[in-house]
Amino acid sequence: MLFRAFHRRLHRTLRLLGTDAKVPPIGTEKVKELLENAATFEDIQSADGTDSEWATLPYVAGTYINRDQSKKAIRPKIDPRETNVIIFPGQGTQYVGMGSKLLKFPGARDIFALANEVLGYDLLKICIEGPKSKLDQTKYCQPAVMVTSLAALEQLREERPNAIENCFATAGFSLGELTALVFAGAIPFDKGLRLVQIRAEAMQLASQQAKGGMATVLFGADGRIGEACKEAQNWCIEKGIESPDCRVANYLYPGCKVLAGNEEALQFLEANAKRFNIRRMKRLPVSGAFHTELMQSAVEPFAAALRKIRVEDPLISVHSNVDGKCYKNAGHIVGQLPKQIVRPVKWEQTLHIMYERKQGEHFPRTFECGPGRGLKAILKQVNAKAWDTTLNVEA
Repeated sequence: MLFRAFHRRLHRTLRLLGTDAKVPPIGTEKVKELLENAATFEDIQSADGTDSEWATLPYVAGTYINRDQSKKAIRPKIDPRETNVIIFPGQGTQYVGMGSKLLKFPGARDIFALANEVLGYDLLKICIEGPKSKLDQTKYCQPAVMVTSLAALEQLREERPNAIENCFATAGFSLGELTALVFAGAIPFDKGLRLVQIRAEAMQLASQQAKGGMATVLFGADGRIGEACKEAQNWCIEKGIESPDCRVANYLYPGCKVLAGNEEALQFLEANAKRFNIRRMKRLPVSGAFHTELMQSAVEPFAAALRKIRVEDPLISVHSNVDGKCYKNAGHIVGQLPKQIVRPVKWEQTLHIMYERKQGEHFPRTFECGPGRGLKAILKQVNAKAWDTTLNVEA
């Protein structure tokens, strides 16, 4: 039912655009399997030991955490092993050549063809041929990651027909949240892609107005991340930078966060990492300080565009980056989604809500659809048992 609804909308859009592309019919399957979380940042997943410190958990032995995050999730009253969760990556996972191996699937080719019609340029060519400098630009990167992730669903449908029909929940990292909303039927594909285009262009413009960046940091229990960000911000003020910002932009897993802020703030952190007990710091291939106040000018253009389209109640649970909880209805999406541009991505909290279970309870199968394998790597650090039943559908 879920993927059939997505295809019906795709058919309707194709007819409106006058394209000859045809979408293959979907067979009828029962809804069975549960769909879960994964993440980006491929450098976390190294198994050769050189990057194994990225996989450490900084919780002190014996730490007691009194909370049951599972109560914030909506779960079907059936065996979790009969359900699926699907998660989608965000910006930073792109690479030249992505999507090329999906072209053997007719549905994937149709999605790229429609994307080209909506965007007015050859997105597939940029994905496959680059150059990297162009693909990494926010205005191209965000549509590319979204479309490639949805095209990866066609591979999943071909290889595991029940996986999509049995999906009960979905989530996406940053940009991936819009992909999840399109997949869940809340936003039509063409409208969702235009939204991403507007979001990307507005965020790129905001990035040009205040040069910034993002960096993944690894730290232990003695890491002073909050203090580091505050001092970096104060240092920018002393240098005469107007309204600087430096903060946690992405919560990945214990001891691993993404910081974002003005370029000068990040340079300060790189020069003083040891003083704040930051073990490692690595820049991300993005062009701005996303999920900070430096993106404030991008909020209203995106919100205005969102208000102009008809948003539906999602067919399955979609978890919000803002607080990790499920969207209640279409109105909730319209009100909360724009906030995500300037709020931190609470991915670690989202994974707790989606996967926390009592001792002995089973987990759903999770599929990460899109470029990169980072979300699965992050899930391993948050919930190793959920990670055991997670698979990648790489674009």
